[in-house]
Amino acid sequence: MTEGHLAEEGLVLCGANAYEEKYYLNPDFETLPDSIKQELKIMCVLYVHEVGGILTLVYDEEGNLNFEVRAEEGDPMFDEIGSRLKIKQLQQEKQDLLASLQMFYKVFFLGEEV
Repeated sequence: MTEGHLAEEGLVLCGANAYEEKYYLNPDFETLPDSIKQELKIMCVLYVHEVGGILTLVYDEEGNLNFEVRAEEGDPMFDEIGSRLKIKQLQQEKQDLLASLQMFYKVFFLGEEV
């Protein structure tokens, strides 16, 4: 992750790296319940084990949570089509979790009223 936990245009929530076999949770989100932190970790780690590359969940300026994927150039193990399909699957299966995380960010980081 980059300095200050910022992606190119947003705030990183968490991520996993298939190359270094690491998981990252932004310390700014330590107040999330342990069950949610564990679910995020499982989701991210399983994703990179399945399709490879580097996955980050990033909040944009409006508070939307986006999946960002990168892979090392020429990585024969990274499955780009599988990546897109897996993200769509996760967005459907984890719809409630992702919506809750967006609401959390909008309220506690952007100061929006519910």
